[in-house]
Amino acid sequence: GWFRRLLHKPKPSSVESSLNAHRSASSSHSSSSSALSSSSSAMSLTRSSRPSPSSSSDISTSGGARWAKSYDVCICHSEGDLELVEELASYLEGQPESFRCFLQLRDAAPGGAVVTELCEAVRDSHCWVMLITPAFLRDPWCKYQMHQALAEAPMANGRTIPVLKDVEREDYPKELRNLYYISMVLKENSFRQIRDTVLRCEYSPGVLAAGGAGGR
Repeated sequence: GWFRRLLHKPKPSSVESSLNAHRSASSSHSSSSSALSSSSSAMSLTRSSRPSPSSSSDISTSGGARWAKSYDVCICHSEGDLELVEELASYLEGQPESFRCFLQLRDAAPGGAVVTELCEAVRDSHCWVMLITPAFLRDPWCKYQMHQALAEAPMANGRTIPVLKDVEREDYPKELRNLYYISMVLKENSFRQIRDTVLRCEYSPGVLAAGGAGGR
């Protein structure tokens, strides 16, 4: 009797089969849509967390190139001008850019060889300010510093910044006569010119002239 009932068991109607198939397809489509939505959300989150191309470029320009060296500016000077140079360094270091200055009498490592410390500082600075005063011109050591800086930038690409104070034009060092100089008359104005020139050097290393008042 059970075998006969099994043989005569009614088959599911075509409508019910179609409904079941539709339900299965809807479930599969819903699951796929959910996974796709989740994947899209994850991609959207990943993209939003990446910096935009412009911000990456800005970081690379203002950060990477600058921090490739230990100092923004190395100030070459005579010992007799130390007070003025310390004032200049304080001004530059207090700017929004927080320029990193090297002063040999302040920043050289105790026990280090004088020539070695100077050469390393010159090599590890983006630009060099030469405070040319009568004391600078009389000091053979200052001339040595000047020649070291010029050796680092033989094409005079704006990295050497001469600053004249109390020096006649005819006494301007012949080694620097292909460079424009800053004439220090009003200290505040000259400090600002030096700051602007250092800033140009940081972001435009190809600048040929060191800018500023004065002439050749």
